[in-house]
Amino acid sequence: MMSKIVLRVLRIRSGPGIKYYACKQKALSPNYPIFGSRQYVSPNLGSDTKNSSEENKRTISNLYNLSVNIKKIRQLKGWVLSKDVAFVQETADFLKGLGANEPLVANILERCPEAFLQDPAEVKEQRYIWHLVCPNDDELVQIIEKFPDSFFVYKSPENQRDNIAYFKDLGLSNKIICRLLTSSPQIFCNPIEDNKQIIDGVKENFLNLGGSEANFKTWLMKMLSQDPFIMFKSSSAIKENVKFLQSLGFSDTEILKLMSKLKGMIFDLSCSTMEESTTFSRSVFNCDDEELRQMILKCPGILYYSVSVLEDRLKCLIREGASVDQVKKCPNVLELTTQIIEFRIKKMKSLGHEIQNQHLDVLNGTKKDFEVNFGRLQVKKERPLFNPVAPLHVDE
Repeated sequence: MMSKIVLRVLRIRSGPGIKYYACKQKALSPNYPIFGSRQYVSPNLGSDTKNSSEENKRTISNLYNLSVNIKKIRQLKGWVLSKDVAFVQETADFLKGLGANEPLVANILERCPEAFLQDPAEVKEQRYIWHLVCPNDDELVQIIEKFPDSFFVYKSPENQRDNIAYFKDLGLSNKIICRLLTSSPQIFCNPIEDNKQIIDGVKENFLNLGGSEANFKTWLMKMLSQDPFIMFKSSSAIKENVKFLQSLGFSDTEILKLMSKLKGMIFDLSCSTMEESTTFSRSVFNCDDEELRQMILKCPGILYYSVSVLEDRLKCLIREGASVDQVKKCPNVLELTTQIIEFRIKKMKSLGHEIQNQHLDVLNGTKKDFEVNFGRLQVKKERPLFNPVAPLHVDE
């Protein structure tokens, strides 16, 4: 009797998209929860059927067979499900051919649903192109897992091949080029002439300052690793910034040192910001031209941090007990944010060390560098002083 009542209620409440046999199965079992976990019955059922009339049913069915979370795709890029042409199974077979298992295939398709819209022939061509810098399929599938968009979405075969060959000629390793392909695939879709123009402009400035070909390749690799988007910037920015540094009295050798430290930041420097920041530093630290240059060589951040940022960090250091003279001797402490400064000084004080009695170098460096310095101070505090004339207590 109870099952008949439940069946009648379900029949009344069920919409046109709910199959009768699904209701019947629930009604026959008195312990079966009506609000139980969603089960995919057919491509146009359940809570994942929003705009199902506009979706490609074959695509939905193929994704379901691969255990892909279709609801996630709808939330992320639902438009791909409405495309008349899709290559779900072909894309899955391609990934499996690289060594991907089914859960990994599902994960890639969920995160980059455009993947199954790509023509299989174009995808195979991308594999060939990526093999130029990553010939190992196991490594390639790991890259696709992390950066699926870079592999499937950005395609310009001719430009990609030309740019890979060009970067190899510059002396960049396969590892660096592969890193660029994943982090900045747009670079390889540019016409090779555009990339050459940027690199040639940078190289001209570097060599004019007395740099060597070998050093330029090393510097270029470091710069591209740090900020590959310099390939979308104008090389004329370097010329303007070099002229400003020369106006401050820096020698060519010193400018090369700064360029090595600044790497990609050399493109982002603004002459107006540099003018304001150096004027502020000259005034606050009461330094002459030579002292200012030495401060900048120790802390290039003086060139690109705004006056407000430098002022906040200086005020924070003074508030915590440091003096202006201490900061002048160790200006690279200005690279640290106010939160890091406060945290590190607090840890120093926990050991009984007042910052005014310390060289500020102890605050510098990465988190790991500071922990090493702090650990040494901690050991020094805990280690008892050895008295050579004190009697030894030995059990007889």
